Amino acid sequence: MRILTGIQPSGKLHWGNYFGAMQPSIGMQDKGDAFIFIAQYHALTTVHDAASLRQATFDVAADFLACGLDPAKACLFRQADVPEVHELAWLLSTVTPMGLLERCHSYKDKLARGIAASHGLFAYPVLMAADILAYQSDVVPVGRDQKQHVEVTRDIAAKFNQAYGAEVFKLTDDFRIGGSDSRFGRTEDEQELQQYHRSLRSAQGGQGQNHENCHRLHAAGRPERSRYLPRIRAL
Repeated sequence: MRILTGIQPSGKLHWGNYFGAMQPSIGMQDKGDAFIFIAQYHALTTVHDAASLRQATFDVAADFLACGLDPAKACLFRQADVPEVHELAWLLSTVTPMGLLERCHSYKDKLARGIAASHGLFAYPVLMAADILAYQSDVVPVGRDQKQHVEVTRDIAAKFNQAYGAEVFKLTDDFRIGGSDSRFGRTEDEQELQQYHRSLRSAQGGQGQNHENCHRLHAAGRPERSRYLPRIRAL
């Protein structure tokens, strides 16, 4: 079983990332061939500073390793290191109906949140489809807000197979819906992080117990980070 998941390096990592994306991904490394990628090209819809993107990419890799990802069990890599994915995204775009993308809720949600409209934002599901289909993934763990994008991936794959008269891509429908909205699968700005922290305090009756638990987890995991730093300095 091949498992694929990714996380955007679009800002500082926080506990929403850990519980919403990193912990579930790391937990699946013993259940099959796990591929976890750092989605730099997806992040370009909101991040345009090269130095910030490089640092965030390094931080994501370091924190995944610190939190328990084992390079002997899972493949952690940068999206930008596989140019075939972007070639495939263009090929898929030639058979993707405009109406399919226009119906995507995530695009409308991001516009409502003040993110500037762009072709990259609009065509985000096509690049996501290329990410999934390039590796012939069997399982794609996603949050509720990404479920539609996985369904779009199936539709695009079917269109491609039909157009070329061959079963080039398998049509998997085995995706997992996490307990959290997978917007925490990407890093967020400080304002959204503060909102997330307030929700944690509210859930604990204002006692901040989750904060204490998070800091204990962080303190326990962080020493492991130093073991792998030499391996990822080239990122």
